Amino acid sequence: MDSPTEAVRGSTSADPAVGLRAVRALRRLVEQLEDLQVANARNQGWPWADIAAVLGVSKQAVHKKHAGQQARTEEN
Repeated sequence: MDSPTEAVRGSTSADPAVGLRAVRALRRLVEQLEDLQVANARNQGWPWADIAAVLGVSKQAVHKKHAGQQARTEEN
């Protein structure tokens, strides 16, 4: 699936192979969007607790998932 539009279309396919590839592509897209928006929030000074509340997860979960990414970004 090369585009989000193709992935959405594929997600409703009667062919399980097409549908499951679409699910994989959409998961990848959601992960990228989350990474982008968490970094955006942190760059604007949001605390981990506020980010976690909006995402509906614990502060520990969001910190564990994204703190390393923030450190890598700050090194560059």
